[in-house]
Amino acid sequence: MSYVFVNDSSQTNVPLLQACIDGDFNYSKRLLESGFDPNIRDSRGRTGLHLAAARGNVDICQLLHKFGADLLATDYQGNTALHLCGHVDTIQFLVSNGLKIDICNHQGATPLVLAKRRGVNKDVIRLLESLEEQEVKGFNRGTHSKLETMQTAESESAMESHSLLNPNLQQGEGVLSSFRTTWQEFVEDLGFWRVLLLIFVIALLSLGIAYYVSQIWTDLFIKLIVIAEDVDFCNLVSICVSTGDSKLIFSC
Repeated sequence: MSYVFVNDSSQTNVPLLQACIDGDFNYSKRLLESGFDPNIRDSRGRTGLHLAAARGNVDICQLLHKFGADLLATDYQGNTALHLCGHVDTIQFLVSNGLKIDICNHQGATPLVLAKRRGVNKDVIRLLESLEEQEVKGFNRGTHSKLETMQTAESESAMESHSLLNPNLQQGEGVLSSFRTTWQEFVEDLGFWRVLLLIFVIALLSLGIAYYVSQIWTDLFIKLIVIAEDVDFCNLVSICVSTGDSKLIFSC
């Protein structure tokens, strides 16, 4: 079983790492501005971010992050800065910038497990437990969302395949849908009662036109019969033609 102790090496020959241990913000800033590598490591693979986080120096953590420190960097035991952290504000900074709360080191321990081993204060333990619980809930929601997305994609794929197999049906449905939409827009623009009145007027006009056309055909038929009589086209005994209320009889 591996335990992590962060106070076992308070001296280093690397200026930037020593500044992180000492919490010297101004000196750390000058070193970074002069070109020091923000991801430089000590003999155990720990970066300045590890050392600053272990001591709760959130300002230096933010400074290192600003100069390009890798928040996901792990030491030779697989610990991230979060594994070594025991301060609320530093934990919140690391998590808000992308560090996973449930990440495990090479021994399979999470930041919460190591925090309990080190005996950090209860506020930190409660925060880590709350963050782990949120991570689990977020994972479950993400999994459910992915399943819904997959089901939707499968349904759309099936509909597309059906449309490809039945192009005429798809075209017919498209025309019907377009007509329905146009008709709804027309009714909404004109108003229901006006549309009803318009349909009634069109029906009356249609009946009038039909009656007028029937009269024309009746007159034409009568003229044809008269012409037939003149040229002795046929030898009919009688021809009856109905014209409304009257009845005409012609003899050949």
